[in-house]
Amino acid sequence: MPAVSALPQALVETLRARFGDRFQTGAAIRAQHGATTTWIENQPPDAVIFPECTAEVADIVALCAHAGVPVIPFGAGSSLEGQLNAPHGGLSIDLTRMIDILAVNAEDMDCVVQPGVTRSRLNEHLRDAGLFFPLDPGADATLGGMAATRASGTTAVLYGTMKDVVLSVEAVMPDGQVIRTGHRARKSAAGYDLTRLLVGSEGTLGIITELTLRLRGIPEAASAARCSFPTVEAASSAVIGALQFGLPFARIELLDATTVKAVNRYSRQDLPEAPLLLAEFHGGPNAVAEQSQAFGEIAREFGATGLDWTVDPEERARLWKARHDVFWAVLGLRPGARGISTDVCVPISRLAECIAAATEKAEALGLTAPIAGHVGDGNFHNLILVDPANREELAAARTYVGWLNELALSLEGTCTGEHGIGQGKQPYLEREMGPALGIMAAIKAALDPKGIMNPGKILVGHSAGR
Repeated sequence: MPAVSALPQALVETLRARFGDRFQTGAAIRAQHGATTTWIENQPPDAVIFPECTAEVADIVALCAHAGVPVIPFGAGSSLEGQLNAPHGGLSIDLTRMIDILAVNAEDMDCVVQPGVTRSRLNEHLRDAGLFFPLDPGADATLGGMAATRASGTTAVLYGTMKDVVLSVEAVMPDGQVIRTGHRARKSAAGYDLTRLLVGSEGTLGIITELTLRLRGIPEAASAARCSFPTVEAASSAVIGALQFGLPFARIELLDATTVKAVNRYSRQDLPEAPLLLAEFHGGPNAVAEQSQAFGEIAREFGATGLDWTVDPEERARLWKARHDVFWAVLGLRPGARGISTDVCVPISRLAECIAAATEKAEALGLTAPIAGHVGDGNFHNLILVDPANREELAAARTYVGWLNELALSLEGTCTGEHGIGQGKQPYLEREMGPALGIMAAIKAALDPKGIMNPGKILVGHSAGR
């Protein structure tokens, strides 16, 4: 683990003088700001700093740019592809003290927040105004981190992803300059779309320090439906049929039989241990009842059993908590195992084919790799359980991840629907983007010529200029 002496001494002295105990160099806090939830090796930064406003972030970045020191933005620490690692050392900029909700414009249904605000805290703040922020990635992520990784989650089928709900951002660029990419207007044709350039850039082009977000009205009613299927393919086909029928799902989630078994144990549920669909509809009371009934009719055509639906808020919350607990529930299937999480996304018409092949391949490799997915938009996740001391298992898991990414690309999909590229998906991005990857590299080089912004992520071989 690199020592703090890896940073220029003059920079260390300046940061300590300006930030006091908000500049930390302890081994534990540095390790905590490394890989965190990912299976990728932890590569901690040389130090961690906690700014509290945009001006402080700009000051820090300008100092690091002058010294050629890498900077790595940090939020809740829930990213899965090594986005938080510091392969070239440097300074982790922890934004979790920037937690102000700066404005809520109820009439325009938007708000302005600092990047450390979490989605749950924002929704608590908005409740009395009859508004909510609709995206739900499962983890209680920070909104800045969600924007940086272009997050989505269970509600993306109706409300879209972060690229659809971020109206503009304020960001600190690699030279310390502060820019704003737009304003509160719902649409704009003014120049290049810098907002969407920064949303999903994983901190490699700038550090987001403020977000203007589109909000929604809290629906009058919501219903949740569940049903079981004989096979994953049958469940996937039911989703395709329901979408083609035009049902406006707010969420539609698939859990395979192994995942349901894990959820039953962990969350004390009594769900049938077979492939399961969880659906939710938002709208007026009559509309959500009709939609749930229509979903049931379509699902039965594909062999669904045990259909049940409810508008009771507590029962709905219980069902969705079980879905959000899937990561920890699956880990409980094999105590002591490490979970390797990966995701892909394919056109919905190819979803059943992709999931069936993924299940068969995992079995052939002798892997436990349960599936849960946001099947309404063709996105699903595997959590592969391996013994970290077993080289053969680790090799099989890596083989599986590579094979799955190649399969998704062969089906005209993408190597990641939500997790982002980071370090873990770099080889597949090159295969997916082809010559367009050179355009990405040119943008990176133009905006960050010293290569200090989260180096070693997304683009292979782009290192810091220190």
